[in-house]
Amino acid sequence: MSVLGMLLVAAPTIAQAASSRAKVVKTKKAVVIKKQRHAPVVQSTRAATPGKYASVDRKSMLASRPLVTPRASFGQLAGLHLDDDALNLKSSVALVVDQDTSEVLFSKNDKAVLPIASLTKLMTGVVIRDANLSMDELITVSQEDVDTEKGSSSRLRVGSVLSRGELLHLALMSSENRAAHALGRTFPGGLPVFTGLMNAKARALGMKDTRYVEPTGLSSANQSSAQDLVKLVDFAHRDALLRELTTSTGYQVEVGARTLQYNNTNRLVKNPTWDIGLQKTGYISEAGQCLVMQAQVAGRKLIMVFLDSAGKLSRLGDAERVRSWIESAPSRTNSLIEARSLMAH
Repeated sequence: MSVLGMLLVAAPTIAQAASSRAKVVKTKKAVVIKKQRHAPVVQSTRAATPGKYASVDRKSMLASRPLVTPRASFGQLAGLHLDDDALNLKSSVALVVDQDTSEVLFSKNDKAVLPIASLTKLMTGVVIRDANLSMDELITVSQEDVDTEKGSSSRLRVGSVLSRGELLHLALMSSENRAAHALGRTFPGGLPVFTGLMNAKARALGMKDTRYVEPTGLSSANQSSAQDLVKLVDFAHRDALLRELTTSTGYQVEVGARTLQYNNTNRLVKNPTWDIGLQKTGYISEAGQCLVMQAQVAGRKLIMVFLDSAGKLSRLGDAERVRSWIESAPSRTNSLIEARSLMAH
């Protein structure tokens, strides 16, 4: 029999099979549609074909996804978060000092040396100010300023041109990493000279536990202790421009045809019940949430340091707890001893 004859003989069989499959498809689609009316959470990717394209329960699919465990901070790895304190702070490290008398009002793991994240930028600002460079000099953001440490994003595109003053404002107020890196990169002598001056300034201030390797804080090798950071905050607070920029609530910059709005990373600067003279926040996974502040509380000038806090808002909550505690007894002269006594009871 010829090939054409074979096809003619087989044609009825093929047609019947196709018709049969069409009925199955129609039937199964109808069944699935009926199920969807009663159970809308069940969605079918290909209703007519069982097995590989079977109906999928979205809730079950989401539940089966592996959970991403947050990376432990250095403080957590050291067990610092297990230490209790009288104020039930969420920060693993805390230190509150009277700026005028150097009296320690509250202390918790204040000698621990930990990554300090963007608190680094406070020293970046100090070095820039010490150099007495022009704040009007224009600086171009380059590919070198793109974060390769953590892969963080930035709204400052490569090629953006801003003044040194604008970059310093963004670095201190909204913790702009490319801004901070550009400040160090364009410093006379480049980054090696800049980081060298950061470490030299730390030594000059008596910050014995502090080390810097870059100007942004993205590297976990930038480390310090609460005791050292009190010295840095005290020194930085003497500079009027650093006080102004760190407590600025918001700032706009013109970058080409774009107008970019930046806001302060510390919402307390917008709170009228706070009198903050200088502040800086910081976060990388190795450091946890960090905060340093100079503020007036109950008529006293205080420097507060909170490191390795558990959540984004908990460092602010810790500051609120400390303030409430100070305001409840502003005349206390040995607060640390009383705090330990409270904890014992």
